[in-house]
Amino acid sequence: MSTQVSEMSIQLSDRINQLKASATLAMAAKARELRGEGKDIIGLSLGEPDFNTPDFIKDAAIQAVNDNYNSYTPVDGYVELKDAIITKFNRDNDLTYDRSQIVVSTGAKQALYNIAQVCLNPGDEVILPCPYWVSYSDIVQLAGGVPVEVATSIDTDFKMTAEQLEKSITPKTKMIWYSSPCNPSGSIYSKQELRALADVLQKYPDIVVVSDEIYEHINYVGGHASMAQFDDMYNRTVTVNGVAKAFAMTGWRIGYIGAPVSIARACNKIQGQVTSGANCIAQRAVITALEAPVSKIQYMVDEFKNRRKLILGLLADIEGFECNEPEGAFYVFPDISYFFGKTLQGQKINNASDFSMYLLEHANVATVTGDAFGNGNCIRISYAASTEQITEAIQRIKTAIN
Repeated sequence: MSTQVSEMSIQLSDRINQLKASATLAMAAKARELRGEGKDIIGLSLGEPDFNTPDFIKDAAIQAVNDNYNSYTPVDGYVELKDAIITKFNRDNDLTYDRSQIVVSTGAKQALYNIAQVCLNPGDEVILPCPYWVSYSDIVQLAGGVPVEVATSIDTDFKMTAEQLEKSITPKTKMIWYSSPCNPSGSIYSKQELRALADVLQKYPDIVVVSDEIYEHINYVGGHASMAQFDDMYNRTVTVNGVAKAFAMTGWRIGYIGAPVSIARACNKIQGQVTSGANCIAQRAVITALEAPVSKIQYMVDEFKNRRKLILGLLADIEGFECNEPEGAFYVFPDISYFFGKTLQGQKINNASDFSMYLLEHANVATVTGDAFGNGNCIRISYAASTEQITEAIQRIKTAIN
């Protein structure tokens, strides 16, 4: 008798059935599928540096292997790594934390998931300035929260104003999540802009702020500011960071938070029931990464800045692409609503998703629809690729549109 269970009899949870797949990962998978069919796809969809991890960090990982680091790690991270994170926060952000406020996770994405799970109850509202990182909304909903999208536009450099924040707050508002530098727009909140938001929040002392600073070092204007730098916001701000972007360590999967003690302890508690401690070798390597002067990764930032200039210049020659000048990260987020309602090579473009798919099929270039980031007028294009790939990709787009 066959023991195979019919697929039709397996009932998955409502939670997973209602969850959307990550748009960035889905587009990357589609691009891989097309490459497997022999198509020459240029991938500008993933937020992943195309550099190798610096040798001094790899050497630290090799040393950790040779030193026989192979055991379970503390749930919230090695003490030595927590101390390196504390030093980093103090050096780069003028933030003072102690060990009880630091939790190391398997990537900043897990850190965000932990925060949502320990802070949100069903029906709690979370304000998300649009555009926001693709997973914010779904992570909030997985915890029973309600995303409240605050629309911004290219005219305000895709940043939420104090007035918009005030209008979005309701008795159910529990949190605000934002990234600076922003994925996908590259926009950076200045210290003055954050202060204006903080002034609004003084009227609402129970609202918790999540400041995602994973792109902190990929900054072309200088002057990175953290919400927790303000004394009146420190005790209700969670600062999220990691090494994936600035250190080209996406696959190493190490993120961390500096948080009020109650939130840090809660994140440690839930992580202990899910993944426990992060990878031992990766943690030892990150100690070395964070203790090094930031100047050791400046060559990557300089190259990203050159690529930003290149891609903005190339896109400026294409009618219908309206771009702001991103101040950080490695994305452009052009408004392409000019094409809505138009027909290109027999295909009608109704929205950003149609346009992004058109570019994949007719230009062999993978981008990501702005719908995934809460802004349906734009697409995200990553310039974490070689200058040759960027030049070829934009030429293909121009040809496909014309």
